[in-house]
Amino acid sequence: MSWLLGGGGSSQRRSGIITVLDIGSSKVCCIIAKLLPNEGGVALSHRSHRIKVIGIGHQKSEGVKSGVIVNLEKAEQAIRLAVDAAERMAGLTVESLIVNVSAGRLKSEPASATISLGGHQVSTVDVNKVLLAGARQALRAEREVVHSLAVGFVLDSERGIRDPRGMVGETLGVDMHVVTADSVPLRNLELCVNRAHLAVEMMVATPYASGLATLVDDEAEMGAACVDMGGGTTTISVFVEGKFVHCDVLPVGGHHVTMDLARGLSTRLEDAERLKVMHGSALPTSADDRSLVSIQPIGADEHEQPLQVPRSVMSRIIRARVEETLELVRDRLNRSGYGHLVGRRVVLTGGASQLTGLPEAARRLLGRNVRLGRPLGVMGLPEAAKGAAFAAPVGLLIYPQVAAFESRNVRGGGFLMRATGTGGRLQRVSQWLRDSF
Repeated sequence: MSWLLGGGGSSQRRSGIITVLDIGSSKVCCIIAKLLPNEGGVALSHRSHRIKVIGIGHQKSEGVKSGVIVNLEKAEQAIRLAVDAAERMAGLTVESLIVNVSAGRLKSEPASATISLGGHQVSTVDVNKVLLAGARQALRAEREVVHSLAVGFVLDSERGIRDPRGMVGETLGVDMHVVTADSVPLRNLELCVNRAHLAVEMMVATPYASGLATLVDDEAEMGAACVDMGGGTTTISVFVEGKFVHCDVLPVGGHHVTMDLARGLSTRLEDAERLKVMHGSALPTSADDRSLVSIQPIGADEHEQPLQVPRSVMSRIIRARVEETLELVRDRLNRSGYGHLVGRRVVLTGGASQLTGLPEAARRLLGRNVRLGRPLGVMGLPEAAKGAAFAAPVGLLIYPQVAAFESRNVRGGGFLMRATGTGGRLQRVSQWLRDSF
C-alpha cells in the first residue's frame, strides 16, 4: 500500500496520501495529495474520492528528450528538486510514487481470452485468471506491459458485461486493451527515479492519465479523443463507453515549434520560447504584416539594436509545424480504427496546446469539435498549476480510483512485477479505497 502513502507511516496510511511524479520533456512535476470521501457529482461520477493537493513542486526538465531519459544525472537532479519542493510544502517525506511514461514507443494492442467456469459463479479469482491470460498474449521480446485493461467481459455468448462477478455461466471471456512499451526506456526511467532514493510503485501511460484528468463522463461514454501536446511528445488517447481503448504517441511537441523559430529567426532558444509565448499564433491575422517583433540575433552584442521582423514571418514558421503535427494526429486517429467512434469530440490539453489560435486550427484540420481541456475536480492546486500543462500529473492522482480490472504481472522477474499484479497492489488499493471512508 506504500504507493498511496507519501512515506510509510501508519498515520499516513490512515490519512490516504498519494504521491505522483510527471517526468516530461519541458518540466518535472511532483504532487502530493490527500484522498477525501466523494460527495458525488454528475460530470465526474466515476471518481470514488475527492483529491486535495497538499504539496506541489515543479522544475524545468533536464536530461529528458521526447519523454526518454538522455542524461541520468541531469534528470535525477530535476527529480530531486521537484520532489523536495513538494515534500517541504506537504510537510512529509516521500518514499515511493506513481510515474507517467510516454517513452518506449507505446503501442495499443487488442487481446482476448476465455476460461471455463463449469457453471459456477464468477469470482474475483476467475476475473484475475482471464485478465492474466489476455495480457500474456500481448507480450513480445523486449516489450513490457504498461496497462492491460478489460474493455468488456463475455459470459457465454453475452457480450458487453462490465462486471461479471457473482454471475453464473459456463465460460468467461474478456476483450482487452493492452498497452506495451520497449523495456529499456522504462528501465532507465525507473533507474533515474531510484537514483533519487525513490521507488517507482506504478507506471501509467501519459495519454491515459491526461484523458482521466480532462474528459467528463459524458465525453468518455459517448466516445472522445484526448490530445496532450507536451514539450517533446504529443500523445493521443481514445475513450469509448467510459473505457480507455486506444493510445498513440508522436515524437513532436511544443519544443519543436521553439526550435523551428530559433533556426528560422537565428535567435537563441530562450528568446524563441519567449517570442512564441508572447507573440506566437497558430492562426494568421490581418495585422501580422503591420505588427513588428524585436528579435535579438545569436551572437549579437547586448548593446546592439535588436532586429525588427514582421510578426507574419514568425506566424508562418509556427503554423507550418502546428499544421504538420495536427495532420499527423488526424491521420493516426483515422488509422486507429476508432475515428468514427470518437465522433466530433476532441479535447486538447498539455502545455503546447495553450498556443494562441491552436483550438481553432485544430477544428479546421481535424474536422471535429475541439475544446481546451484543463484538469478537473482537484482541490488545492495553485493558480499556476490549474492550466492544461498539468493534466498528466492530475490524471496520475485519479488513476488509483479507476484501476480495477487491471493486471500486469505477466512476465516473471520483470520490474513491473513490483508495481502490481494479480491480487497485488491494484486490487488492494481498490479494497482500501472502499474500506477507508
